[in-house]
Amino acid sequence: MDPFLLSQIVESRDLKQALLADESSLDTIQQACDLALSCYQSGGKLLIAGNGGSAADAQHIAGELVSRFFFDRPSLPAIALTTDSSILTAIGNDYGYEQLFSRQIEGNGRPGDLFLAISTSGNSPNIIQGIRAAQKGAIRVVGLTGESGGEMAALCDLCIKIPSRVTPRIQEGHILVGHLLCAHIEQALFADSRASHKS
Repeated sequence: MDPFLLSQIVESRDLKQALLADESSLDTIQQACDLALSCYQSGGKLLIAGNGGSAADAQHIAGELVSRFFFDRPSLPAIALTTDSSILTAIGNDYGYEQLFSRQIEGNGRPGDLFLAISTSGNSPNIIQGIRAAQKGAIRVVGLTGESGGEMAALCDLCIKIPSRVTPRIQEGHILVGHLLCAHIEQALFADSRASHKS
């Protein structure tokens, strides 16, 4: 294999090994999984947002929750705030790009929901405004950032800082965490009913 391509695989492996070796990060990820589970157990929903590749991650995670992850089970409510072109262009035109997510959280969020805020830098203005709107609406916030945490680190209830400054590696870490959230929620809520259905 081309040495550059091989180096990309090695970097991705090393990132996961760094996460595994960081007890603080593992604890924060566990807390985030538990917070998301508690949100669903209390009748809430996930609101998810990001820009660019992080917007794709928001849609990916929402899709896993609304459809299925490992196995068939009832659908779970999750909204990617990145998908409705009419809403996005209306807000962008009328209020500006920085309000893309805050306006949607004001309209669609309810106390007890959870906002999953994704930004590799931790400084995306529209994500920061979304976090502030969530806080005003009694909506808890889990942030996914790079290693510095950016401005988000001080604003989120929990901030998972992927230990890298390289955007593709940070995004790989983010989707790993998204998959862990989905797996934890699905397993905790539906594994027993799945087992009893098979027996």
